[in-house]
Amino acid sequence: MDSRSDCLVLLLLVLGSAATALEVPLDPKVLEGLPQPPTITHQSPKDYIVDPRENIVIHCEAKGKPHPSFSWTRNGLHLDIGKDAKVTMKPRSGTLVIDISSGEKAESYEGVYQCTARNKHGTALSNNIVIRQSRSPLWSKERIKPIVVQEGLPLVLRCQPPAGLPPPIIFWMDNNFQRLPQSRRVSQALNGDLYFSNVMTEDSRSDYICYARFPHTQTIQQKQPVTVRVFNMEAINETMETYLNDTDLFGDEAAEERKPAFLLPEGSPSSKLVLRGQVLELECIAEGLPTPEISWIKVSGELPAKRTSFQNFEKTLRIVNVSEEDAGGYQCTARNRLGSAQHIIHVSVKAAPYWIRAPQNLVLAPLESGGLTCRAGGNPKPTVAWFINGDPIDNFPEEPSRRVEDDTIIFTEVQTASSAVYQCNVSNEYGYLLSNAFLNVLAEPPRILTPHNTVYPVIRDKPALLNCVSFGSPVPRVTWFKDSRSSILMGDPFVFHENGTLEIPVAQAFHSGRYTCVARNSLGISENHVYLEVKEPTRIVKQPEYMVVQKNRDVVFMCKVMHDPSLVPTMIWLKDSGELPDDDRFIVDSESLTIMYVTEADEGTYTCIMNTTLDQDSASAQLTVVEATPTPAVMYEKPDPPTDLELTDPEVRSIQLSWIPGDEHNSPIKKFLVQYEDALHGSGTWNNLTEVPGSRTMAHLKLSPYIHYSFRVLALNDVGYSLPSLPSRTYRTKPAAPDENPSDVKAMGTEHNNLVISWKPLTGLQSNGPGLQYNVMWRQMDVDKDWNTETVANVSKFVVAGTPTFVPYEVKVQALNNYGKGPKPPIVVGYSGEDWPVAAPANVRVRVQNSTQAEVSWEPVPAKSVRGRLQGYKVYYWKERSLHKHTTHSHTHRMEQQTLTFTGNRSHGKLPGLHPYSLYSLNVRVCNGRGEGPASPFLKFETPEGVPGPPAFLRVTNSNIDSLTLEWGPPHERNGHLVGYILTYQTVNNTNEFGQLKELSVPPNETSTTLHNLKYSTRYKFYFSAKTATGPGPGITEEFATIMDGGSPDSPHPLSPTSQYLRPRQPKVPPVSPVFGNVSSSVGEEGALITWDYWGPERHIYVEYIVENSDEDWHKEMVNGSQSHVLKGLKEGLAYKVRVVAKSHADQTVHRSEELVVTVPAMASRQVDIATQGWFIGLMCAIALLILVLLIMCFIKRNKGGKYPVKEKEAAHADPEIQPMKDDDITFGEYSDNEDHKPLKGSRTPSSGTVKRDESDDSLVDYGEGGDGQFNEDGSFIGQYSGKTDRDGVQAHESSEAPSPVNAMNSFV
Repeated sequence: MDSRSDCLVLLLLVLGSAATALEVPLDPKVLEGLPQPPTITHQSPKDYIVDPRENIVIHCEAKGKPHPSFSWTRNGLHLDIGKDAKVTMKPRSGTLVIDISSGEKAESYEGVYQCTARNKHGTALSNNIVIRQSRSPLWSKERIKPIVVQEGLPLVLRCQPPAGLPPPIIFWMDNNFQRLPQSRRVSQALNGDLYFSNVMTEDSRSDYICYARFPHTQTIQQKQPVTVRVFNMEAINETMETYLNDTDLFGDEAAEERKPAFLLPEGSPSSKLVLRGQVLELECIAEGLPTPEISWIKVSGELPAKRTSFQNFEKTLRIVNVSEEDAGGYQCTARNRLGSAQHIIHVSVKAAPYWIRAPQNLVLAPLESGGLTCRAGGNPKPTVAWFINGDPIDNFPEEPSRRVEDDTIIFTEVQTASSAVYQCNVSNEYGYLLSNAFLNVLAEPPRILTPHNTVYPVIRDKPALLNCVSFGSPVPRVTWFKDSRSSILMGDPFVFHENGTLEIPVAQAFHSGRYTCVARNSLGISENHVYLEVKEPTRIVKQPEYMVVQKNRDVVFMCKVMHDPSLVPTMIWLKDSGELPDDDRFIVDSESLTIMYVTEADEGTYTCIMNTTLDQDSASAQLTVVEATPTPAVMYEKPDPPTDLELTDPEVRSIQLSWIPGDEHNSPIKKFLVQYEDALHGSGTWNNLTEVPGSRTMAHLKLSPYIHYSFRVLALNDVGYSLPSLPSRTYRTKPAAPDENPSDVKAMGTEHNNLVISWKPLTGLQSNGPGLQYNVMWRQMDVDKDWNTETVANVSKFVVAGTPTFVPYEVKVQALNNYGKGPKPPIVVGYSGEDWPVAAPANVRVRVQNSTQAEVSWEPVPAKSVRGRLQGYKVYYWKERSLHKHTTHSHTHRMEQQTLTFTGNRSHGKLPGLHPYSLYSLNVRVCNGRGEGPASPFLKFETPEGVPGPPAFLRVTNSNIDSLTLEWGPPHERNGHLVGYILTYQTVNNTNEFGQLKELSVPPNETSTTLHNLKYSTRYKFYFSAKTATGPGPGITEEFATIMDGGSPDSPHPLSPTSQYLRPRQPKVPPVSPVFGNVSSSVGEEGALITWDYWGPERHIYVEYIVENSDEDWHKEMVNGSQSHVLKGLKEGLAYKVRVVAKSHADQTVHRSEELVVTVPAMASRQVDIATQGWFIGLMCAIALLILVLLIMCFIKRNKGGKYPVKEKEAAHADPEIQPMKDDDITFGEYSDNEDHKPLKGSRTPSSGTVKRDESDDSLVDYGEGGDGQFNEDGSFIGQYSGKTDRDGVQAHESSEAPSPVNAMNSFV
């Protein structure tokens, strides 16, 4: 097709889409005179399964003008309804009713039916309706043998139901009609079979029954029960061993555990076809022992989360509303602890035809153009076939007004005879779609269907919608007029909708009136009048207030409302968002709710709702009920709002306001607050104007010009402010010239050649009138005499270009409006923009004051060269290098540049914090508001020597009985030439008392020394510092101890329990890699001291440690710039691995030292052998002497003979008759001195049944607590001397005799 034809098609499609906007209204008055081709309005589904027990009803309904007639075809042939008395058609309908109640078979009426509806304007077709009878066949009789299966093996119970229409629903139950329990191990597949991943002995049963339920007939068919017997090999073998002389008949192997394998689907891989829009169900069932778990993934993408679900214990993947993007591979994985298995199901998605754009009824006027589009999708792509009134379009002769272009029919310059019904049939191998769309050519003048003189009431500030529903062919064009037809409504605030409706988004009172809508087309004109009434909103002006009321009192909630007089309000009261209780105590009046004799149940929230036919307003308040008091309490409440506001004595700038106070509610009014609203500049915002004492009821108000004032008054008492009064009438003041000029006027440059004049603009309240502007005036100070003037509006700054650099200007800003100028403005001085300085400070000199401070001086830059406001001078300085000849590479690089700023017109300044014995460079720059000028020439200077820093470390390399060998590292910061070291030390005893200090000087070239003639097993505290010619620097302190007598001085390892080292002493030479060296440790009372050397550039150093041979994470502690660190809180008796690491800014480890093992001893180093201590020897001697005395006393007692004076001792006790014993006491109140030794009352006889008298009454064993308690004495003896009574928990009288010396000795030993 050429480009001209393409353009024509596009134009017609546009016209067609526009033409479809014409819809025939449903108004019966309109429809009476309009012809219309038939339209199918209701029909049966394409696939219609009927119940053979009921009559067959095939629906076909249609509309049209005139009403259509109906006919049917069956299997493509005309159906003569009159020949079969069982087939009838409903009146004025195409619905067929086939009566099979007399025993006729429904299957004899199966077939493909199609309905035709026709009138003189066209013919419409229904879908092909396939009628099929539902079927629920019986299960075939079969004998099912019992299934015997070994425990642990898989099992499948087949259901295989008979094929029904539609397919049956399958489920498994037992004889008691209870569903069989299912789980991950036992589940039903989609085809109805029951799968066991592995069987267990409890699966044995004889009532596995498969049921099939046929939904149309609501019948259930049952399969023969299946018996399953699960045997256990181990149990069988045990039984056979009993009867067959230990013969292992079946072997001794039970079912072994095994990894998963798939029972369903079979084969690998498998495929699945699904249609677009349907439900995709994929299933994987696996066997294995233990029972596998199933999981799903999509091989080439993600599962659609919102459309995906998992069923049947994750064995079934279900995706609803399938689309083409769901095609691809789906992998199910079965997994147990022995392994896994995968299966991939390839899913292909096809699509039956679906509508992209179905053809729509088309109504055109004569000679108009349009089109019908029939666009559908599908896979494979469907074919499109057009029909006219049920016949193929190819059977009709070609017409110039109709042309088929692929899926579109284009109509041009149609005539009334062109009316017809067009059918579009799109189909592929998976289905078809049929759509009817008529072309109805009408020539109708406009009709307005909106009722005449309709009144539209709306609330002010709400949207108003005025309808003008019209019909005509061609489509009428609607215009609107207000009050008269002098001018067409257009633009703001009106919005015109395509259906002819006029919208006013925010209706105001002046919008009220009569509106006229006019509908026109080429055949005529029609108009209609409607009315808009804008009502005042409903507002609650006195809301119910929070009330606290005593029980049995009355309470009144007020609810006063303002509303439009033409609206009828309805008041509703709610309690806690529900209806009021049905109680006579609740009395509702027009403006109040009264509750009489209040009870606790009346507490809650009460809401007043005022409804009208157009709007509503509501307000709520809380009621709290308290207990009644003997004397009624005085109720204090906020005052009522003032009323009757009146404005009198109006002047140009003042007016008098008076009012009537409201009820004070037992609390006198302290003051009144007068507020105003400016409807011109700030409608809806109330501002405080003045306060008046509570004794006055009028106020003289000062006003500003050009304000539309409304006033209201609030009253204040001790409880609070009242509600505002109703607003007063509006009072408008006249415009005037401004009373003031802009404030905060400034002048300053932003570029080297401009001047920016800025100010704070006046507010609408300050403008005093319309047309607010500003006169901006400026002149160069001491140069210009005349003022330059510019008048601007709606801005707050003005830029003067082309000015000299940084020169003073005088500026002023004056306000003016349409009524005159403001007062004379003040003059403000400012400067034009600055530029970069062009000169550097000259004659820069440095005077070094000491090793860490220098003073720099310079000659100031001339003011002209500064070219701006002088901010000060900046001194840039940096350390070039140290003056040491042998400096390590870590100190040779140039240090970071430092800056000191000296504000104002300074000519000198001091540089603190310098490094001693170093070479520095500096320069000086002047700076202004724009920036810095050029730098002065570089100047170098040197700092003298200073005191050195602390030595790098101090440690012991050898410890003997009377000597210690110390090793140290020179200071990192030497700050000059070292002239030696000072070593001071003293002893520390067990109570941390210090001995006499001794001092030793060491040459600078030494790094170790040995101290002789020290005390053995003694702690020493060392103080070590380096010195230069300037003096000694800060020192470091360490504690070390000599070893005890008998130590091995030749041991290659450190012998002091408080110190350990990573390796023997090595020369301190900076390594190339790694950057850590000389890592060592010493353990003291405060913790483990870790020291090291470090030559790397990183500054983030950490000490990390972990208990040796543990799996925990490394602990780390940050080091603040030093080369030593104390680890505190280490546990005694444990060994720790320690290392030093350097990390980058990203917290990544860059360098790491070797690991060091640090052992924390379980006993402090100063502990000595307790056996050699004098106090211990004396204590042992005293204990031995005490034992000897006890032994002597014991033997003296034994030599006296006789019995122990038991009776005499008990005689000292209270009379047993006065203090009777309890029945359960095992001590006794009677004793015998005769030789009978008869058992006393309450005594117990020994197990032998006799009391032995001839045995000795004395035994050392009887005195101790370790005897077995089996005595041959009488009861009184037992009660006096035994360590325990015969009953648990009952204590006897304690013996006053001394304990056995033997037991006492044994106890001590």
